[in-house]
Amino acid sequence: MTALFALATSLLWGLADFGGGLLARRLPALTVVVVSQAVAAAVLGGVVIATGGWSEAGPRLWFAVAAGAVGPAAMLCFYEALALGPMGVVSPLGSLGVAVPVGVGLVLGERPGTPQFVGVGIAVVGVVLAGGPQVRGEPVRRRAVLLTLAAAFGFGSVMSLIAEASTTVTGLFLALFVQRLTNCAVGGAALYASVRRGARALPEEGGAAAVRAALPALALVGLADVAANGTYSVAAQHGPVMVAAVLASLYPVVTALAARGVLKERLRGVQAAGAGLALVGTVLLATG
Repeated sequence: MTALFALATSLLWGLADFGGGLLARRLPALTVVVVSQAVAAAVLGGVVIATGGWSEAGPRLWFAVAAGAVGPAAMLCFYEALALGPMGVVSPLGSLGVAVPVGVGLVLGERPGTPQFVGVGIAVVGVVLAGGPQVRGEPVRRRAVLLTLAAAFGFGSVMSLIAEASTTVTGLFLALFVQRLTNCAVGGAALYASVRRGARALPEEGGAAAVRAALPALALVGLADVAANGTYSVAAQHGPVMVAAVLASLYPVVTALAARGVLKERLRGVQAAGAGLALVGTVLLATG
């Protein structure tokens, strides 16, 4: 069950990242984050009311609040690092956030078997290579590296926090709702601050109409992200956190394959090799 739900997480996160990346080409990135999370929060609010999730409120929700506060900050660091580039360095480094939940698993006393340890190493190398690491070309700014590492730590922290936010299905709905509300509050504050500094909240072409036209796609991105958080939480609660975290972190492979299938982008040799290694690591983790 752990492997199945974790792989579902990587699929959902990969598709959400791909969709969000496409939307960010037409809309301001912060607007994509805030609107997609707001739509997800509205849907989750209805689910919580329908399932009686409010009865699950308790101290664990603070984990959801923390995840909601860290997530947008990590995303902002990642976007700024991508802007500084080069993306061939930033993208693989961003996937190293898996080290956080893996470390948490080790601290909690998890000791997977030898095949799984080998699978962890192979899968992590595969994920990094799938991002198409750039070893030559323009120099990398120190600020870009620091921002990327901060983003990676944030992404990994969100994975660890959301896994601790609930122990029941209805409690998970409530935790995800609280996380999204916090996402909207933090992201909205960042968007307001950026507008005060002269940035645009709406695209130059189309304005508010362009955002309204993109609402279905924004909703899909937000809901895919929510579903990924949910499946990861289930995976981490029903098996070793280390296994769940590594399998869930295969999402860069999904994003790269989606770009290949939809945008006809050609995979570089290193990316193809990374996808293959990630697959080998997945098999070891799932069967170990």
